[in-house]
Amino acid sequence: MLREFTCIICPNGCEIEADIEDGKLLSIEGATCPRGEAYVRQELTDPQRNIATSVLVKNGVLPLASVRLTSPVPKERIFDVMAEVRKVTVEAPVQAGTVVIKGILGYDSDVIVTKTVTRK
Repeated sequence: MLREFTCIICPNGCEIEADIEDGKLLSIEGATCPRGEAYVRQELTDPQRNIATSVLVKNGVLPLASVRLTSPVPKERIFDVMAEVRKVTVEAPVQAGTVVIKGILGYDSDVIVTKTVTRK
């Protein structure tokens, strides 16, 4: 069976067509780098996603600070992760690299600040 994937690993966004039979990858076309094939293989066995979003900042020069995960989490847990992130409010100043949630949902992934926000 042919399945189509849009690779999300790099900015190329390759349109990949994969021939899959009984859960096994038989052939792949359209990947312009080796990461495309690795992406399709992972999508078939254990889809993972990384998240970039923001958290509220009290008393900051900006109302939000951007955050991201330090490593991907299972795709089916994205909404659970976002629910936890939405609960977070930080007090300015907050530095890029600050961990705001350690080991989110028990995974080996932290939520870290990616933009420093100073106090107003």
